[in-house]
Amino acid sequence: MRGPAGADTGAGTAGRGPAAVALLTGVLGLTLSGCAGFLVPAGEGEPEPTPSGSWAVHADKLPTPFPSVTLPARPATQRPTPTETTPRADCPSSGVVVDMGEVEAALGHRAVGLTLTNCGGKPYRVHGYPSVRALDESGDPLPVPVNPGSSYMGTDRGPKEVVLKPGQTVRSLLAWVSTPTGGDLIEGDALEIAPAPGLEARTFPLEGSDVRLLDELNMTAWRTDPA
Repeated sequence: MRGPAGADTGAGTAGRGPAAVALLTGVLGLTLSGCAGFLVPAGEGEPEPTPSGSWAVHADKLPTPFPSVTLPARPATQRPTPTETTPRADCPSSGVVVDMGEVEAALGHRAVGLTLTNCGGKPYRVHGYPSVRALDESGDPLPVPVNPGSSYMGTDRGPKEVVLKPGQTVRSLLAWVSTPTGGDLIEGDALEIAPAPGLEARTFPLEGSDVRLLDELNMTAWRTDPA
């Protein structure tokens, strides 16, 4: 307080009582606590709260965003196992059909692959050789010898019994010599081929003069590996 002459009448805070000092200390304490987040260095002060075990995240146990859903398995469609296959429309009554491929040439020799296919609906037993005849332009047989056995174009390993399921195939190789200098040759116009003697035959024309000259026909047995 100031006296009449404007001078201090006391010694500052030293003249204050204990109550005034206590009040000032309380105000300073409130001011510092309100700024504690800025004044306390990182790592000091109050410890950070520890997460509970139910919320802790581990690298090997990451939370799943959506629950997994297991769909019920569809029942497998039950299909009866067929015991027979429907034969194709052009299948002969024997249940097997023969075919002839392209004629191949090598040093005056000729060879062609023959196939026998089970085109029916039941298994078919095969054992033996094809039935082959050379025909003239009128379709009459020619006196051309037909021999089971090996030739220059392939080796005959003999017959082997095979049970063909529907759609399966065995093969044979038919070969002959065809050269103008080969001796007494006969010119044929077609080959008549059947799976075996007495079965339905098919006729295949010989196209090209270089394959029509025949000395004798040599054929391998029906096999899955004829040559």
